[in-house]
Amino acid sequence: MIERKRGIYPGRNKSSAYKDLVWTVATSSDTSVGIEEQTRLTLETIQQNLIELGSDKTRIVSAQAYIADMRDKSKMDAVWQAWLGKEPQHWPQRACLGVALEGDVLIEVTVTAVREYPGG
Repeated sequence: MIERKRGIYPGRNKSSAYKDLVWTVATSSDTSVGIEEQTRLTLETIQQNLIELGSDKTRIVSAQAYIADMRDKSKMDAVWQAWLGKEPQHWPQRACLGVALEGDVLIEVTVTAVREYPGG
């Protein structure tokens, strides 16, 4: 059975899970701030979404960061690295892409993580 967590936008959910896999996506809750704060807020939301489905940031296996301006990548990376911590066993595979994002959104992050699945 697929488990889905409703988000605020019609036609899509913020998170889904199937057995031991979790997928989630987030943008910043405040788009009036710069890339560093938007990254922090986005990653906080990712963590909360993962917790809601029985996972957390240490269990992310794959991530994609979409940023509006690739010149901001080093600033985003600094926040990302601080958020993940210094333990390499908790670092996921990650791709970073420069894309056109809507409005004042500077970053969008999507991840796949694992969780303990009681049914299997």
